[in-house]
Amino acid sequence: MESQITEIESELKCVLEKVSWLPGFYAIPPEIQIAGSKAYQQGKIYGIDAASGAAILALDVRPGDHVLDLCAAPGAKLCMLADTLGTTGSLTGVDVAKHRLAACRTMLQKYCLGDRTRLFVADGTLFSILPVNSRMQRMEGSIGVEENGSTFPEWTSRRSWKDRQKTKKANANGPQHLLATLEPELIYYGKHSGLVGLCKSDVFCPSVDNEACTSGYDKVLVDAECTHDGSIKHIQKFEFWGWKTLDRRILDAGRTENLLQLQLHLLTNGFKLLKTGGSLVYSTCSLTVSQNESVVQQFLSTHPSADLQKIDLADNWPCRSGGIPKTLRFDPAVSQTSGLFVAKFSKLPT
Repeated sequence: MESQITEIESELKCVLEKVSWLPGFYAIPPEIQIAGSKAYQQGKIYGIDAASGAAILALDVRPGDHVLDLCAAPGAKLCMLADTLGTTGSLTGVDVAKHRLAACRTMLQKYCLGDRTRLFVADGTLFSILPVNSRMQRMEGSIGVEENGSTFPEWTSRRSWKDRQKTKKANANGPQHLLATLEPELIYYGKHSGLVGLCKSDVFCPSVDNEACTSGYDKVLVDAECTHDGSIKHIQKFEFWGWKTLDRRILDAGRTENLLQLQLHLLTNGFKLLKTGGSLVYSTCSLTVSQNESVVQQFLSTHPSADLQKIDLADNWPCRSGGIPKTLRFDPAVSQTSGLFVAKFSKLPT
């Protein structure tokens, strides 16, 4: 490991400084660009804000867990989840934008982290597909060939003529991101994701009633879409977009109201898919109370089985308490990271 660090430092021409409170993380000066380096291109390193890494650690992923990332793009958190999960359990990534989820697929393959992962283009507020291995334990005779032979072979990047025609038709009907609101589209699955040899009708069967309480996900991450006003990297983009677009992109009241509803619905659906006793982390890179504490309060008022949890690891983190006890806030002044709000819930028996 030390020789590898020295090699990367030599290539980037900077010192990799260990992040003492975040195992496996190294800080580099903000002016250093890693995308052109061999270490990045060869899949030895990836870039992620330290606060985002903390949100993943807060989820406390364990071997054998079935994990859901309900807003998976652009993919750094998804990669860290896959890396943390290791060689057991499963990881399901969902995103409404197909081109962004395709970038996640590329990242997983680049870092050789996709073996136990499946990726669905879907609306995170409506997604209802449960983990394969967890659900199959309660279903008999599900593995095998159906009458029409519709089972999953090993995944390949080469698409069949039927799939190419389907995509061609979809593109002719309108923008891809508008087509992901109804039928989930599976765009990737790893060799050990549990899908190979499985009947397709079983995989795409939505959960019913309270099935998720016993066969749902052990861990769910809802890193919700937001105004990104706490993200240093995002704010820097206004140098390119033009600061005159700030009102439209961040401060517009109509857009913010739509986001608040989206955030609440994402949190609500993520919790619905969570197994009893499981954990969910809700996060945004907004600094506003309305997108964070207010969403949490509204959610708790209608979900008596949701229990807000203290994040024990945070005792050693450079962050402060949020406006609600047990929630956390990272910001550039206190944490030397981008802004991030983090809340962790567990699901109580009902």
